[in-house]
Amino acid sequence: MPIRQMKENSEQHFVIKPQLQNTMNSAQKNPKSAQNGKGPPNQESQNAKAQNQSSPPSRNRGRRRGRGGRKSDQADAFMRPSSRPCTAADKPVIRETSQAIVPALSNGSVGNGGSLCESEMGFPSSSKSLTFPARPGFGQLGTKCIVKANHFFAELPDKDLNQYDVTITPEVSSRAVNRAIMAELVKMYKESDLGMRLPAYDGRKSLYTAGELPFAWKEFTIKLIDEEDNVNGPKRVREYKVVIKFVARANLHHLGQFLAGKRADGPKEALQILDIVLRELSMKRFCPVGRSFFSPDIRRPQRLGDGLEAWCGFYQSIRPTQMGLSLNIDMASAAFIEALPVIEFVAQLLGKDVLSRPLSDSDRIKVKKALRGVKVEVTHRGDVRRKYRVSGITTQPTRELVFPVDDNSMKSVVEYFQEMYGFTIQYTHLPCLQVGNQKKANYLPMEACKIVEGQRYTKRLSEKQITALLKVTCQRPRDRENDILQTVQHNAYEQDPYAKEFGIRISEKLASVEARVLPAPWLKYHETGKEKDCLPQVGQWNMMNKKMINGMTVSRWACINFSRSVQDSVARGFCNELAQMCQVSGMEFNPEPVIPIYVARPDQVEKALKHVYHACMNKLKGKELELLLAILPDNNGSLYGDLKRICETDLGLISQCCLTKHVFKINKQYLANVSLKINVKMGGRNTVLLDAISCRIPLVSDIPTIIFGADVTHPENGEESSPSIAAVVASQDWPEVTKYAGLVCAQAHRQELIQDLYKTWHDPVRGTVSGGMIRDLLVSFRKATGQKPQRIIFYRDGVSEGQFYQVLLFELDAIRKACASLEPNYQPPVTFIVVQKRHHTRLFANNHRDKSSTDKSGNILPGTVVDSKICHPTEFDFYLCSHAGIQGTSRPAHYHVLWDENNFTADGIQSLTNNLCYTYARCTRSVSVVPPAYYAHLAAFRARFYMEPDGQDGNCAGGQGGSKGTRVAGESGVRPLPALKENVKRVMFYC
Repeated sequence: MPIRQMKENSEQHFVIKPQLQNTMNSAQKNPKSAQNGKGPPNQESQNAKAQNQSSPPSRNRGRRRGRGGRKSDQADAFMRPSSRPCTAADKPVIRETSQAIVPALSNGSVGNGGSLCESEMGFPSSSKSLTFPARPGFGQLGTKCIVKANHFFAELPDKDLNQYDVTITPEVSSRAVNRAIMAELVKMYKESDLGMRLPAYDGRKSLYTAGELPFAWKEFTIKLIDEEDNVNGPKRVREYKVVIKFVARANLHHLGQFLAGKRADGPKEALQILDIVLRELSMKRFCPVGRSFFSPDIRRPQRLGDGLEAWCGFYQSIRPTQMGLSLNIDMASAAFIEALPVIEFVAQLLGKDVLSRPLSDSDRIKVKKALRGVKVEVTHRGDVRRKYRVSGITTQPTRELVFPVDDNSMKSVVEYFQEMYGFTIQYTHLPCLQVGNQKKANYLPMEACKIVEGQRYTKRLSEKQITALLKVTCQRPRDRENDILQTVQHNAYEQDPYAKEFGIRISEKLASVEARVLPAPWLKYHETGKEKDCLPQVGQWNMMNKKMINGMTVSRWACINFSRSVQDSVARGFCNELAQMCQVSGMEFNPEPVIPIYVARPDQVEKALKHVYHACMNKLKGKELELLLAILPDNNGSLYGDLKRICETDLGLISQCCLTKHVFKINKQYLANVSLKINVKMGGRNTVLLDAISCRIPLVSDIPTIIFGADVTHPENGEESSPSIAAVVASQDWPEVTKYAGLVCAQAHRQELIQDLYKTWHDPVRGTVSGGMIRDLLVSFRKATGQKPQRIIFYRDGVSEGQFYQVLLFELDAIRKACASLEPNYQPPVTFIVVQKRHHTRLFANNHRDKSSTDKSGNILPGTVVDSKICHPTEFDFYLCSHAGIQGTSRPAHYHVLWDENNFTADGIQSLTNNLCYTYARCTRSVSVVPPAYYAHLAAFRARFYMEPDGQDGNCAGGQGGSKGTRVAGESGVRPLPALKENVKRVMFYC
């Protein structure tokens, strides 16, 4: 298990250093930058001020020193020359890679006035001794404004909260039955044995009360009537023994101190109790799904097609914030199975009449997949509606089904239902539902069953269903805000008997929060364009009059047309238009392909790709084909994924796919965006931050800095065996921090910790060999820039709050080991930041009528940052809405700094993160998530296409060493991914 692995790993490579206040960056000088008349203002003084506005660094954060040391044999090529700080004077505006290498400094200085320190900093080896960095002060940069947040102040109760253990005998697995038992117990004994207490119950083992019960231990006998049993006879009564035993008292004083910022650790038990109390009434009223509640009564359900419908609901969670306890309420939507007669559901699912003809084998498999696990109720027994869970459907039609009555005789299903219930089965050509387990499966005719209401659909939605669901969920900010307020009023927390019992009061007003709108950064384009630099307006700009700062050359390209509806002349015209757009944008693009456009069928993708590849190689006499264009049908099934897998892991081709609808309707904006993608796939840069090439980004420009992004994508619900895919990208240029190389790995199903950040294996010749994604990307950075990274900034996507400690301990340890494997004492300071998008905090303009405070979609302005009131009471986190809204309500990204040896100020990390959001390569808009995290997500998503039955060895696509990792397929049970070709993994192939 991951935790055990962490303990084993933590025995080695952890370096212990005392906490040191960072004095290194205060000595940094801001170089001068030449300005043209219309260019951006000089920002040196502003940046210097930003670095010093926050309060002094917290005592639990320090700097890691000791970057010198003798060379190791393994890392000789990596560590030989040292690096020096960037200055505007010696840094060209446009370059591919820096060749500037200077000898190592003999006195151990790091090149910017700081000196190495031999003492080492303490990093805890378990979560018990780990505390996250305290907030280093509040940000000051930007234009101040007020926004509203969907957080509602919750007054802390002044009553004791008590926890009791509940044991129900015989044991019940269903929470619904558990709740029914406890509801009956409260109904019978509230006024007597429970001393008038109204307890809250979690549905499993815990019961909570405000104040003590009159006993410390008591046993109750509860009888429940089975309403679904027996048609005519007496109802069956089930008897349960319930033992309630006192466990503990929650410490509300501790919670109060935590909310006031006087304690670093929050009492999770007290927060959990309050959360359960406020959910208790909604559990009875609505259909609970996770932390959300749904009902067809909140808003009329909308049909999604194929027997599904969208239910509206709300999300609810109690959160500790700087303003105290906060109830986070947001609107939610989910797909539910429509409560239809089963035959009607099957007809919708298959899209045809099923009453007159039998199902084909493919239809039967589709129905079986859709209905497996679904709860149905019988309709042939009058008022008795017994419920069953479907385990499958029969291979034979109903008319052929028989079962043994006794040892000597058989009876057909048709006869049984006629004799037993007087029910005539009409559609005997249809299969029966199988209910119960495999050993004792019962048959139910489809026409005698109806789907039970309130079942969430957890399998994969079709594109059509996703589009329909998005229409339901997409709400303009003002509408969403009104719906949230109506939900709070409808829930009537002031009348909630459980909230009253526990003394919790909920405000009905949205929280007003102080925010700041950070300025957009100036962007640098090529000197030969009419506009050499650009200041984005409201998160957007365009490529008119601009040329890519590093436009690449495409001399050798080919095109395959997989779309039957696109004629050869249309395909040629599209390719010409695209080539011209690439040229206008600053690339050199040969207008003629190596061979004429090749037409192929979608089901022959591998044959077509290899034919074109070899035909081009023969014509080019061994020179590499640089780019493959592919025209795909709009609905292309697995074609896109197959093409990418073959190109990137087999042939080593960079490809760009275009859909038929875009080929027919040639749009300049579309072509401009495609040209941006092609340029970065070829290894170019579209734009860079002007502050980056002028060396004015605090804690990035002073010393060589590498920025990582990491993400893990998990298989969809219902896929129980597919592996999770981890991806890590890292910047490959400095000081520009614009190009990112990426590596991907398959790992165990639903494993969140990235296993292959660092790994070792035994080589018969070389002995123990080190590798892994972090190490490979550090080496790659050195090769690309000629300099070793002296600072690491690590943006980690996709981690929930409950996994913070685990992920930090495991992955920071892997980063340490990867660095140490390259050179003894090589430990660049690390800042580890978690990026979260799957949260429910929404920010709204204080006045929706004030157009100056919103973008065109009615959302808050891009660059809006919040680090007070609704943020963590003590830790270093902030919400940043870095993008302009298009439709619906913008979701700000939540950034949480879990480790910081670089001593970032609030302004420093907030402005860096916001500015990076303007460097996303695929469009001329700022994006909602910092690009390295975004790229990691794209790379992980792309790697899912690489999985195939006959995958090659090497569980890390792109990693050095191929299949020589510590985890081969046989050991972990995870089929490894085929390795990326060398020329692919060096560029941004995932764009």
